[in-house]
Amino acid sequence: MAFKVLVLGSNAAAPALNKFNTSQLITIDNHHLLIDCGEGAQLQLIKYRAKLAKISHIFISHMHGDHYFGLIGLLSTMHLFKKKGELHLYGPPELAEVITVQLKASMTFLNYRLVFHVTNGEVAETILETSKFSVTSIPLAHQIHCTGFLIKEQPHQRRINKAKMPYDLSLENIGDLKSGRDTVYKNRILSNQEYTLPPQPSFSYAYCSDTLFTKSFIEQIKGVDLLYHEATFMHDMEARAKVTHHSTTKQAATIAKMANVKQLMIGHFSIRYNELDPLLEEAREVFEQTILGVEGTKVYLRK
Repeated sequence: MAFKVLVLGSNAAAPALNKFNTSQLITIDNHHLLIDCGEGAQLQLIKYRAKLAKISHIFISHMHGDHYFGLIGLLSTMHLFKKKGELHLYGPPELAEVITVQLKASMTFLNYRLVFHVTNGEVAETILETSKFSVTSIPLAHQIHCTGFLIKEQPHQRRINKAKMPYDLSLENIGDLKSGRDTVYKNRILSNQEYTLPPQPSFSYAYCSDTLFTKSFIEQIKGVDLLYHEATFMHDMEARAKVTHHSTTKQAATIAKMANVKQLMIGHFSIRYNELDPLLEEAREVFEQTILGVEGTKVYLRK
């Protein structure tokens, strides 16, 4: 089982040959989450052999088209593929209105149930909590309501030390030990510290889409294992980035450095850049542990 990030699209504003608008598929064990859904996202999902029907939650950062224009097509294909159950959509208040109008206009009645969740662009909120992970919104500074998303694995249980474990421990004994408690076995107390090993580490991923350079969410993303931060422009276009409420390569890298993250992935590149290595080199001048988040990039936080 794994915690994996797959980049489906990396372009800002408009798609180009072999470059798609922003979208990422996050896999945490058997959970499949989609973050943003730019034009062509479903084609990329099919290309990389993702199982569309298994996507259970879709998170839309904001209502600029390059982040959600692929959504209605994906929802329709899921319907044709006979998806069942519920699909949860998270995004600004306008998202439900836009999707509902499109489904109504085409007289599409989905096989599955859509459940809309409104995100708050002003404060960080936990918007999804499961036994495996949580998702918290990250308020960003863009032209319109825009949120990033922080995905954190829940703390893992302690591991049984098989070299010391009696062969006939009950499930109750094992449950006690894994939960960090001592347990009673054959009228004696087994010490948790003696019969267990420390838990496996829990990993985290922060997705920060369109935003001005701002320190407002530094504390929230501090120490994450992987940070995705938009880097629409090279740093010589800092003034343009400010006008359009975007960030530059060096600004994204500065955020990564200030937040002391393990690794930075940059994306959302302006269509003016045919070659991306200069953007990578510029970011690495500030934060060496930087990679390009281009189509097909896979990052395993846990294998």
